[in-house]
Amino acid sequence: MRILIADDDAVSRRLLEGTLTRLGHEVVSVTDGAAAAAALLAPDGPRLAILDWVMPEMDGLAVCQKVRAASSTYVYMILLSARDGPEDMVTGLDAGADDFLTKPFNGGELCARLRSGTRVLELQAGLLRAQEALRAESKRDDLTGLGNRRMILEQLGREINRARHERRPLAVALADLDRFKQINDTYGHAAGDAVLRETAAALRTQLREYDFIGRYGGEEFLVLLPGADARTGTSIAERLRGMVASEPVHWGAESIAVSISIGLTWTGNAGFDADGLIQSADEALYRAKANGRNRVECEEIQPPTATVE
Repeated sequence: MRILIADDDAVSRRLLEGTLTRLGHEVVSVTDGAAAAAALLAPDGPRLAILDWVMPEMDGLAVCQKVRAASSTYVYMILLSARDGPEDMVTGLDAGADDFLTKPFNGGELCARLRSGTRVLELQAGLLRAQEALRAESKRDDLTGLGNRRMILEQLGREINRARHERRPLAVALADLDRFKQINDTYGHAAGDAVLRETAAALRTQLREYDFIGRYGGEEFLVLLPGADARTGTSIAERLRGMVASEPVHWGAESIAVSISIGLTWTGNAGFDADGLIQSADEALYRAKANGRNRVECEEIQPPTATVE
C-alpha cells in the first residue's frame, strides 16, 4: 500500500519510513501539512496517511479537515502525536482522523493500526463495488441485457450535448417489432420473450462500437447513432432491419418469422432536444407501420422557427 508520512521531525520521519518500507509498503514522505493535503487530494494520492499533529503550514487536524471536506475518495488518516489524553482524541476524531499513534511510536502498535486501516479501506472498496454494480443493474433491462429506458434516455441527453458542442449530426432510430401481439397470442409469452432477446442480440451485432441501443419499452428499441447523417443513418437502419428479417427465431419445433419497422430521424442543427428527436422518430415509425411494415421511414427534424413579433 502507498502510505503518506507527514512529519517535520526528520528523525521520526526516517524511523517511520524505514519501518514501513521493511513492511513492504510504498512511502510518500513530506515535511509539512500543506504538502500532505496536496498529496492526499491528488487523483492518485495515497489512501492511508500518518500525520504529525504539529507541523508547519498546516497542522494534522487542519489536514484531516481539508481532506474530509474536499476528497471524494476515502483516506484513512492516523494522527501521530505525543498527546494521548481523552480530550485530545475527541478533538482529533472531530477533525476527521480515524486513529491515533503515540509519538514516539511502537512498532507493534504501528502494525496494528495499519491492519485496522487496511481492513476499513478494503471494506469501503467492497461497498463501492457493490454500489456500482447496483447502479449498473438499475439501468439494465433484465430480459434483453440491453440498457433500459432510463439508461438510453440519459445517453441520448449526453449525445445531444456532444453533437451540439462538436457541431456534428446525430441520428435516432425507433425500431418496433412487427405484429408482436400476434406472436404472443400464437406462440405464448415465453416465445415472445425469446423473440425480444434474439432481436436485441441481432440488433447489437449491426451497430458500430460507439452507437447505443436500449429497450425503450415493450417491443420498442431506441438506437442512437452519433455522427450519422441521412445517408449513414439510413444505411445502418436498413442493416438492422435486414438482419432481423433474415433469420427466424426458433422456438421448440416452431420457426417464428420476425421483422421490425424503423422510424429514423436525424439533424445537423443545434435547435433540437430529446423530446423533439423521439417524436420525429416516432412519426417516421408510424409511417413505416402504415406503409406495410418491415421497412425504414426517415425524417429530418428541423429546429424551431423563431417567431417575429
